[in-house]
Amino acid sequence: MSVELKIPVIGESVTEVTLSSWLKKDGEYVAEGEAVCEIESDKASMELPAPSAGVLKIMAEAGAELKIGAKIGELDTTAAKPGATAPHPNSTEATKKVEPIKEAPQTTSSKEVNVPSPAARKILDEKGVDASAVSGSGKDGRITKEDAMNAQATSASKPQAASTAAAKPAAAPGARNVRPEKMTRLRKTIATKLVEAKNTTAMLTTFNEVDLSACMDMRKKYKEAFQKKHGVGLGFMSLFTKACTVALKDWPSINAQINGDEIIYHDYADVGIAVSTPKGLVVPVVRNAESLSLAQIEKEILNLATKARDGKITIEEMQGGTFSITNGGVFGSMLSTPILNIPQSAILGMHNIIERPVAVNGQVVIRPMMYLALSYDHRIIDGRESVSFLKQVKELLEDPSRLLLDV
Repeated sequence: MSVELKIPVIGESVTEVTLSSWLKKDGEYVAEGEAVCEIESDKASMELPAPSAGVLKIMAEAGAELKIGAKIGELDTTAAKPGATAPHPNSTEATKKVEPIKEAPQTTSSKEVNVPSPAARKILDEKGVDASAVSGSGKDGRITKEDAMNAQATSASKPQAASTAAAKPAAAPGARNVRPEKMTRLRKTIATKLVEAKNTTAMLTTFNEVDLSACMDMRKKYKEAFQKKHGVGLGFMSLFTKACTVALKDWPSINAQINGDEIIYHDYADVGIAVSTPKGLVVPVVRNAESLSLAQIEKEILNLATKARDGKITIEEMQGGTFSITNGGVFGSMLSTPILNIPQSAILGMHNIIERPVAVNGQVVIRPMMYLALSYDHRIIDGRESVSFLKQVKELLEDPSRLLLDV
């Protein structure tokens, strides 16, 4: 009996995916629930588990673009698991011959731990890294693509990598090599969305700066107590998220969207938090952020960011945001104009914190300052709303006790 392997329904808006790589080989026995391949949609990547145990027959190549429901392989469920030979019913000698085979899984299992996925093997081969020297973080110790990418930095000190690298001819000085690489589905989607945002909205950006002295003093004072009670650190992202949700109540057009000839206002704040992953930028959404405490926001951001970086984020967790925040400051950005995450109408850009001289009460003092940028769709948000919203966010952060007192 054969069980078909098909591309599953991932989300309402997803009609096509890319078969990134096969995690099992053609003709290999697969246990029920074991990941057989990795598929990538325009939102995220996911592993496809085997619905039944059996021998895999691959019917689609890695890299192929496939429709939802497309058949990619079969599992022969009648095939016996390797090493599980049944004894002959009329012979005790047959039973004795089966005994030594039981040792085989024990001697091979340790080797299976360092088996890389096809994508990871390609990276390791390019870097000249021996797979046996890499610890796998995937299921059953499998080496993932991320493991292979992280192994790059340490590979230079490995004897195997050194000998392999030595065998390759050194690039000539001034060489002008070109290395074409196919865009991932996620990167193509990001490109399409960004161009659409630029072409279909009247985007404008307004700026302000915020003195984060009070926020930093509060974090310093309560950092350990907050961590001990809630099991998560108190970061700037929760403070910014909370400040935005308070300001969104007073300036609802910032939290609105255009739908045809209507403007849809939201009485809740589903805040998208931009997260950079090895495969590109994704924006998971913190639902009803306006009703969450700082600790709850921190926990949800940590949970979503971890899922996104591990490639386990779902389509549902990235849909339906009403407002977004992106933090280029973690990469050292001083100032930028973030692009709208359509159909949303506004996005707040955070930047790096730099100690600068500023005038306070007629005195020049050194303060930790951050530039803020609010990009917005001028079709439904006027200058008064955008500037006032950003000014209110600034004031809340410069006196964070207002976030707790709701004043």
